[in-house]
Amino acid sequence: MQKDAIKSKNKKRKFDRQGMIMFLSVLPFLILCFLFSYYPLHGWIYAFYDYRSPLKLSQCAYVGIKWFKTLFANKTQVGQLLQVMENTFAMSLLGIATSILPVGFAIFLNEIKAKKYKNFVQTLTTLPNFISWVLVYSVAFSLFSYTGMFNTILQHLGLISEPIKFLDNNSHIYIKMLLWNTWKGLGWGAIMYLAAISGIDQELYEAARVDGANRFQLMRHITLPALMPTYIVLLMLSVANFLNNGMDQYYVFQNSFNKEHIQVLDLYVYNIGMTGNSIPLATAISMLKSLVSVTLLVLVNVISKKTRGNSII
Repeated sequence: MQKDAIKSKNKKRKFDRQGMIMFLSVLPFLILCFLFSYYPLHGWIYAFYDYRSPLKLSQCAYVGIKWFKTLFANKTQVGQLLQVMENTFAMSLLGIATSILPVGFAIFLNEIKAKKYKNFVQTLTTLPNFISWVLVYSVAFSLFSYTGMFNTILQHLGLISEPIKFLDNNSHIYIKMLLWNTWKGLGWGAIMYLAAISGIDQELYEAARVDGANRFQLMRHITLPALMPTYIVLLMLSVANFLNNGMDQYYVFQNSFNKEHIQVLDLYVYNIGMTGNSIPLATAISMLKSLVSVTLLVLVNVISKKTRGNSII
């Protein structure tokens, strides 16, 4: 009995030691997460002060919820905010509506049997994800600007008499941004689904082939249903991040002609805080956006528990 107690004690120490090693391995990532995700939240305090750079915060007057009231008291501000929300909703809805594209692309890649060509296509479509939006805009400018390659070719062919303003107008701006975003992220977005496809039991395919199923039927009845759980989780996370469009893409493509319709919420906050030098107002908007995003995440998590039986967080 004493030997069993000693063995149990040694086993417990071993597990404690292994747990400590695992914790120390994860600790650097927890520190990074704290530094870049949680520590900056102390900046929310600027939303309650009449801060003016380069003064210290202690030298500025405490104004309570003044900046939150300003959002809805000024008609011009309300009008701008409504347009920004319209832009944000449009971009997010288009992104959610086309979120099925990586699924289809992953299935398409999986159907390429020649490994050499499959790797070539996958590499070619994944590389754009690692290109900065600044470089993407440089390519877009060289191709579609007033004096760009497309206008030059069309004029030489006699198809147009005046150059077309592809970039310097706000017509179909939502579709343009969607196309650039799809081109940049399609290959990268398909990687997770390719991993899910590789985990499908190959015996299912063999059994279906024995029953006379063709390639289309295999995709429809085996591959696609197997990808749906992954797609649903990512879709729910997209809904939770409905207001988080980012600003890199819209910042480099914005100009005086399309600014009204390209300015999403993140870019609007940046323009108010950095360009307009109204950091307290920008902070107030960011706080409201964060609260709405957290609320959406909680709601999506509740829906996931009720419909799928599992939470996403």
